[in-house]
Amino acid sequence: MEIIILILIAYVLGSIPSALWIGKLFYGTDVRQHGSGNLGATNTFRVLGKTAGLIVTILDILKGTAAVLLPLLPFFNSAGIHPLFLGVCAVIGHIFPVFAKFKGGKAVATSGGVLLGYNWPIFIIVMLVFLLALKLTKMVSLSSMIVSIVGFIYCIFYYVWSGDIYLMIIVGLMGAFIFYRHRANISRIKAGTEPKVKWL
Repeated sequence: MEIIILILIAYVLGSIPSALWIGKLFYGTDVRQHGSGNLGATNTFRVLGKTAGLIVTILDILKGTAAVLLPLLPFFNSAGIHPLFLGVCAVIGHIFPVFAKFKGGKAVATSGGVLLGYNWPIFIIVMLVFLLALKLTKMVSLSSMIVSIVGFIYCIFYYVWSGDIYLMIIVGLMGAFIFYRHRANISRIKAGTEPKVKWL
């Protein structure tokens, strides 16, 4: 029973549509009606600006982190569920949020939050890689896919050193989610029509 409750809580945490709620509460704007229509940080930056985009990014990261840390709560620490599995539940919640008709974001920030909660040094590494890729390419989508590959390669080496096969599998799975959610972006990148950020 505890495991089911944890899974539901993790999913609900991931389902919190930060971009939608921040946009409506503080800007009177539904970001789904503007830009790419995506409920994520990138579209929030595009539609509402840097401040809103940064806030949504942080909130989306914290959703993944909070899900991973759930087993540390006193009444859940005997549930016997791997925290990374709860992180995946939060990622699924972000992609298919119950609070936004199951049409969410691309889960890049939330996936990062999962790493932050489970192994913060890896989070720092992928964040630095993301920022460097974004600085060079000016494309959030391409930077997200690059960091997915780099993160997975790092976790392969980390597995050889630590034996943490769960991290390698989950990071690979989250990377697959990210690539799947960026199908349209991949087509635009190939065509040379992918929008580039102007705030970096």
